[in-house]
Amino acid sequence: MSNATQVADVPHSTVFVWLAQIREMAVDVWHNGIPGLNLINLAQAVGVLLFFIILRKVLTQFTMNRLQKLLEKHNAKAESSILTALKDPVRFVPIVLGLFFADQLLKFPDSIESVTNRVISAMTLFVIFWSVFNLVSVATKIFRKLESLLTPALVDWLIKLLKFLILLMGAASILELFGIDIGPILTGLGLFSVAVALGAKDLFQNIIAGISIITESRFSIGDWVTVDGKVDGTVEFIGFRSTRIRRFDKAPVYVPNSTLSDNCLINFSKMTHRRILWTIGLEYRTTTEQLKLVQERVMEYILGNNDFAQPPEVSTFMRVVQFGDSSIDFQLSAFTNTTNAQEWMKIREDLAYRLKEIVEVEAGAGFAFPSQSVYVESMPERAADKG
Repeated sequence: MSNATQVADVPHSTVFVWLAQIREMAVDVWHNGIPGLNLINLAQAVGVLLFFIILRKVLTQFTMNRLQKLLEKHNAKAESSILTALKDPVRFVPIVLGLFFADQLLKFPDSIESVTNRVISAMTLFVIFWSVFNLVSVATKIFRKLESLLTPALVDWLIKLLKFLILLMGAASILELFGIDIGPILTGLGLFSVAVALGAKDLFQNIIAGISIITESRFSIGDWVTVDGKVDGTVEFIGFRSTRIRRFDKAPVYVPNSTLSDNCLINFSKMTHRRILWTIGLEYRTTTEQLKLVQERVMEYILGNNDFAQPPEVSTFMRVVQFGDSSIDFQLSAFTNTTNAQEWMKIREDLAYRLKEIVEVEAGAGFAFPSQSVYVESMPERAADKG
């Protein structure tokens, strides 16, 4: 019996030994951490981080309300736009704060602490540059004031360039935190850009041409232009490489900027007046008195109508210019005060109605149309056959 009891007691005592060892390990881990990380501090750090995440919405709303009151106090004109631009960066701030305080509680070794500090600093810089990038879009109203000196397209390019510089500065600042020198990177990019430039000659040529077009103010967005032998339509977008022109059949045409720079371009939107130039043919049976009456009445209508620009500002005339194949031809030239296409067409239509009334009703003449007259002469009678 004693031997059996002794055998049974061995496993029982072994279990207690194992439990005691596990307890000692748990206490050691609780106090000393894994490895060297204090679990109490770890729990506190996790709690702080969760606290900031849970209260993220409340903290964001509080910050946005304070910011709104500050803007109202200073009568900020773009209040709603500024709040919208800063909303997302502000929502990210509680996470950064939570990580910062959690890092302070964890007490990492120096080697790890330096890394965590850099990560938190990088996140802080990210929030700052993110906010500045969004505020640039709000500041476009300020840049728009430069349109009196610069073209709208050039202002758009400046805004895009400013955003790119902010992104570049933000990336460079974050890389510097981690000890990455951007100097060699920029040098490498410079060498790479030279290689790219050799293979992308047309691209850089179009970019330079685009800058030339904008600085010279050849056309602006919304202008009606005609490019010699290329396209006729309305300018919709001026890009770095090409310009989008919408034809009047609503089809978009993407024209390289170099083409716009090197070819003749007519900008109809910069016309001071729109011209009506007609050749009017009257029948050959029209008398001199009828021709003079038509000329006189048409000129009276044009010179007495406020829709038309008047001499000496423009040249307005109606003259007999030639005796055509089947008509006596007048040439009529007049300019309207409006440059709007629809209004111009209405004025031209009214002139056509009046011209027809003058020719057919008042002068009693008629418009000529292409025709040919055949004259048949009598032939001498053939002598009778003598046979």
